[in-house]
Amino acid sequence: MTSQPASALKLHASDDVLIARNPIAAGTVLADFGGLVAAGDIPAAHKIACRAIAPGAPVRRYGQIIGFATWPIRAGEHVHVHNLAIGAFERDYAFGQDVKPLVPAPEQIAFNGFLRANGRGATRNCIGVISTVNCSATVVKQVARHFSAPGALDAYPNVDGVVPVTHSFGCCIDHHGEAIAQLRRTLGGYIKHPNFAGVVVIGLGCETNQMNALLLAEGVEPGALCVPLVMQELGGTQKTVAAAIAAIERMLPSANQAARQPLPVSHLTVALQCGGSDGYSGITANPALGAAVDLLVRRGGTAILSATPEIYGAEHLLTRRAINREVGQKLVERIRWWESYAEREKGSIDNNPTPGNKAGGLTTILEKSLGAVAKSGSTPLMGVYRYAEPIDAKGLVFMDAPGYDPIGATGQIASGANLVAFTTGRGSCLGARPAPSIKIATNLAMYQRMVDDMDINCGDIMDGAASVEQKGREIFRMMIAVAAGARSKSEALGVGDEECVPWMIGAQM
Repeated sequence: MTSQPASALKLHASDDVLIARNPIAAGTVLADFGGLVAAGDIPAAHKIACRAIAPGAPVRRYGQIIGFATWPIRAGEHVHVHNLAIGAFERDYAFGQDVKPLVPAPEQIAFNGFLRANGRGATRNCIGVISTVNCSATVVKQVARHFSAPGALDAYPNVDGVVPVTHSFGCCIDHHGEAIAQLRRTLGGYIKHPNFAGVVVIGLGCETNQMNALLLAEGVEPGALCVPLVMQELGGTQKTVAAAIAAIERMLPSANQAARQPLPVSHLTVALQCGGSDGYSGITANPALGAAVDLLVRRGGTAILSATPEIYGAEHLLTRRAINREVGQKLVERIRWWESYAEREKGSIDNNPTPGNKAGGLTTILEKSLGAVAKSGSTPLMGVYRYAEPIDAKGLVFMDAPGYDPIGATGQIASGANLVAFTTGRGSCLGARPAPSIKIATNLAMYQRMVDDMDINCGDIMDGAASVEQKGREIFRMMIAVAAGARSKSEALGVGDEECVPWMIGAQM
């Protein structure tokens, strides 16, 4: 037998499993854990039983239940999808019990951003071209392509680009139902987003999502910096492209007058996302991002946690931090809605994790959720919002959304996020224009393999070369730098024009 000290981690004294730091070969003696012997090969970031577990018994990681044994598990065996499954259990919501008083930071930090006339702060100064319906998406892309040509914006150095916002919906849904209201709320959030100095909104003309109804529902007044165009009224594709280009050319001088100035961090609203997660996510990148969130919130900033199915089984950790019972109850209500939704659709919330998540060591949604919640840090939960609902609270908040990253990020940006912090273990490459996206890697191997896409490596936490707090400060510093204009890796690669994916609910007719 070989000896490999410190080859695994035990995250909590009550845990039934260890986490492999690196691949562990069958027969390896884990000297730091009483001579535990690996009964088989254990992939990196996967779980190994540190004690015998009876069938039906709960299995704990982080000191929390991640599932129940479906088979007798011997000490030293690999614990994964073949012997662990989700099950029902009671959670103690204890509303507000763990709320800690928020201690403001002694020093305030500014970033160089754009201050809009309505008082909102921006991290980018773009012009948006937004489709009301999929039928106008091609026109939107052609307009944006015109301004991406070399030299097209050279005369306007303070303009960060013309951004297309397209999607696949907008028609054949209930004219007065929840689906159209949610789509309008999402598009309205983009139209009014502070990172847009001006917008052109393009519709076809006969769609369910009528232009006038959209603008009326979202309280948007057409004007020099908000120009609605309808293809059927203008005479088709080419004439609408020409009209949109002309409208943007009229906006550019005004947009270029915006200049960066020092703004307090309270103007930052950061979308928290994780995608392509692995067994390291809840140990390295997610808690490090949580530490950065605490630094942000203590300085008056806002962080939006999201993806309701990806807090399932860990929601009690958030309700205990709810600022009051009403906020905590709103979160529980969203959990109950998702349970009913999954049952109605004859699905299972445990269909998430994805195959990639499982290959990376995550077994159940309960395990994934416990790691995902670590992104939220430790400050009080100040509010719970519907998808794409405008955020009107400071501090940590939650927005309802599916677990699919582009849908969640779209809703968070529509809610007002002007920056995205995105952790990944398998290597997600999502961008999120007009909000810059920072990519945070959970492990060194993936960071090195995908260094062109990754902004920060948190794998050194696993290696013992850095602490969660140190990486949290590094992430926070990068938030400030990117908010002030430094380009993230996704921006440098031109990623972010295809990632607007509104959450469409209800029947397509």
